[in-house]
Amino acid sequence: MTALGLFAAARLIGITVLAGTAWAVGKHPLALLARSWDSVWYLGIAAHGYGRTVSFRPTVVHSDLAFFPLYPALVRAVTALTPLNASTAGLLVSWLAAAAAACGVYMVGARLHGRAVATTLVLVWGLLPHSVVLSMAYTEPVLTAFAAWSLYAVLTERWLCAGALAALAGLARPNGFAVAAAVLAAAALEVWRRRGRKVSHRLWTGAALAPLGWGGYVLWVGRRKGDPLGGYFEVQRLWGSRFDFGAGSLRFVRHLVLDGERFVFPVALLIVASGVLLFALLIADRAPLPLLVYSGVLLLIALGGSGFFESKPRFLLPAFPLLLPLARALVRTARARPWHATLVVGALAGLSFAYGAYLVVIAHTPL
Repeated sequence: MTALGLFAAARLIGITVLAGTAWAVGKHPLALLARSWDSVWYLGIAAHGYGRTVSFRPTVVHSDLAFFPLYPALVRAVTALTPLNASTAGLLVSWLAAAAAACGVYMVGARLHGRAVATTLVLVWGLLPHSVVLSMAYTEPVLTAFAAWSLYAVLTERWLCAGALAALAGLARPNGFAVAAAVLAAAALEVWRRRGRKVSHRLWTGAALAPLGWGGYVLWVGRRKGDPLGGYFEVQRLWGSRFDFGAGSLRFVRHLVLDGERFVFPVALLIVASGVLLFALLIADRAPLPLLVYSGVLLLIALGGSGFFESKPRFLLPAFPLLLPLARALVRTARARPWHATLVVGALAGLSFAYGAYLVVIAHTPL
């Protein structure tokens, strides 16, 4: 598949640039890719299970219960079935998931707008400023893989498959709930369209399955903390993460504008603002409801959540439908003015490779 080949080439070049940068400053690139920031927590869960807590002060307590279980379970399975160590297994899971995600993104794009737009969509997704995360031991590739294939199943009315994949997406990351929301919204729309007519049991079953992964883990953490409904959210609050309808984000933007900050933060602000604009364009394009709900929920979580502003672009990385208007515009440009499209893609690639290396090797800022 051309799209998968282009995606793999983009990520391989990105890793090569990162490796050169790491070696230039005396660091090991594979160690940076496998054991940076949240990766350490995930690999710890894979090796030892849940139970690690780091206390900084009474109001800041970092517990590994904040991290959802699917990715560490996959890493643990690979280490049990192969001679690979946890770091290598973590990278293998992420790379395979990224390939599966690229295929799913292509299928969604091809279903809606044809092969040219689908191929461009995959390439642009692989060249986002934060696409370096797709090459790291992080959970975004796993979430995107299940999300993309679940959305494709919804678009092709395979409700059982859509619900099961949404449940797995919900076990991958906290914002994996966006996939269940998309499946539930699509199911509700189908029921409304069929009002007065029989609805397949597959639709009801798929809709029931969709939120089970996310809801099950949240309830499990709550029970473990002694508060079934609120325990997980207390864990997140002690990490400094909570949904405050954007108040924390607005305070940080004010600080950014008035006081200045490191380079990472203005870039994060620009990327989030671009996400809002792309969502408006997606609505204007009359994208299917499940894609709008999925992207909208991811965007709402990123905008409305407090804490870790520098991580918001990563939270938006699975929101690939936001790139559909850009992919369509690039295809039109390529047909009318090929060199213009080539320059745009080249600029995206240069930004992606350079900024990815900067983020991982130099910035010393949580991803």
